[in-house]
Amino acid sequence: MEASDVAGDLENILLTEDQLGARLDEIAAQIDRDYAGKDLLLVGVLKGAVMVMADLARRLHSHVEMDWMAVSSYGSGTKSSGVVRILKDLDADLTGRNVLIVEDIIDSGLTLSWLLSNLRSRGPASVEIAAMLRKPDAAKTEVDVRYVGFDIPNEFVVGYGLDYAEKYRNLPFVGTLAPHVYSS
Repeated sequence: MEASDVAGDLENILLTEDQLGARLDEIAAQIDRDYAGKDLLLVGVLKGAVMVMADLARRLHSHVEMDWMAVSSYGSGTKSSGVVRILKDLDADLTGRNVLIVEDIIDSGLTLSWLLSNLRSRGPASVEIAAMLRKPDAAKTEVDVRYVGFDIPNEFVVGYGLDYAEKYRNLPFVGTLAPHVYSS
């Protein structure tokens, strides 16, 4: 899918495919250095992290295992309360493992904070976080993120795994929607 396919729906493009790719190259190189000689389990958070996880894994120069979790946070409307339910748990045992949670975006940090605590309780050697996007102005709790692609404004964004009503995930860039898309 290209910008021209949804041109009337987009307000602007925040990050291009090239910008995302270049930053992932840098993050992958740092992960390769940090985990040299160590086994690494990438844990993607469904559904949004699919694109980031696939592109990051392909850029790494060492073997990695991958697993997935799906979680749902409850709240009113579009706001997360931090109360989390696991919809799909990991298949892997984390005991003694180096775990890297891969996220598309960190918004309030409430769900990720819960997930971090949950995974740390399973006895891993380490748990770190890699996120393509972070909204510092939206943070409601402090979450230590080891690898951050880009800090972005507190705006609703789509593309590169991020959706609105399950659409726009397959855009190869990150953009903002025109108000008419979500106000109708």
